[in-house]
Amino acid sequence: MQPGPLARGVLHVLGAAWTLPNTVAGLLVGAAGLPFGAHVHWRARERSLVFHRWPWGPGGALTLGNVIVHTGDTLDSPCVTYAHRAGHGDEPAIQLADHERAHVYQYMVLGPLFLPVYLLCGGVSVRNPFERAADRYAQTGRGWWPGR
Repeated sequence: MQPGPLARGVLHVLGAAWTLPNTVAGLLVGAAGLPFGAHVHWRARERSLVFHRWPWGPGGALTLGNVIVHTGDTLDSPCVTYAHRAGHGDEPAIQLADHERAHVYQYMVLGPLFLPVYLLCGGVSVRNPFERAADRYAQTGRGWWPGR
């Protein structure tokens, strides 16, 4: 049974409060890129502040709480799944925004526990159930939690 709109709103507020320490870290990381050309805006669908054109890193995006730090111009761009990148199959491209939104939801559930649990589950790799769940959510629109 899905919660109604009011219950979902309350859960989003509680989740945002629970992951606030991660969000603060994301704000600090994102803000470090502002003097070097990054820009920030709110994306309601992702429930996140997004820092675009973040000037460092290998490319892609990093979610920290309700903040997404992104090296590109838009989250509305295709990317490959972790399984595809690892050679585990030929999967169609997904939207980066959908993948990162799944991580926002995951942070809102685990709050300050997310990063330690994520790292214990394998970090940035195809082995990580949080990454596989984010890819699944980006492919289907459902199942952003690992094991669903």
